[in-house]
Amino acid sequence: MRKILLVNGPNLNLLGKREPKYYGTKTLSEIEDMVKAEGIELGIDVLTFQSNHEGEIVDFIQDNSLIADGIIINPGAFTHYSYAIYDALKATNLPIVEVHLSNIFTREGFRAHSVISPIAKGVITGLGYKGYLFALNYLSELLKV
Repeated sequence: MRKILLVNGPNLNLLGKREPKYYGTKTLSEIEDMVKAEGIELGIDVLTFQSNHEGEIVDFIQDNSLIADGIIINPGAFTHYSYAIYDALKATNLPIVEVHLSNIFTREGFRAHSVISPIAKGVITGLGYKGYLFALNYLSELLKV
């Protein structure tokens, strides 16, 4: 069975409470459950992780990349400046899809820059929780080739 890592960065543990105008009303747990259920339908095991700490995210990626076939990541605020997460992702040589719940290009200017995007196969932004499902389906198709 294929395995996809689903990694979420800082403050995403507050989904459902934090700025629903931008991030929606679903909790991170609800989103993870939906992605895992979709994974079962696609024959993919989804391993989820969230942290507010950059080093923990790097450790998770390093510790699990050898058993994974791809990565979906919403780096949260680390999107804009974490070269440590960039390096950890790049070192995996796995297909990566970057996901953002809100449209980062219509918000504050600093949000429009991602240090992760250059190594991602794709970036999904502004489609809410469905972006995670689209990312999983894309990776599923990519891995069938």
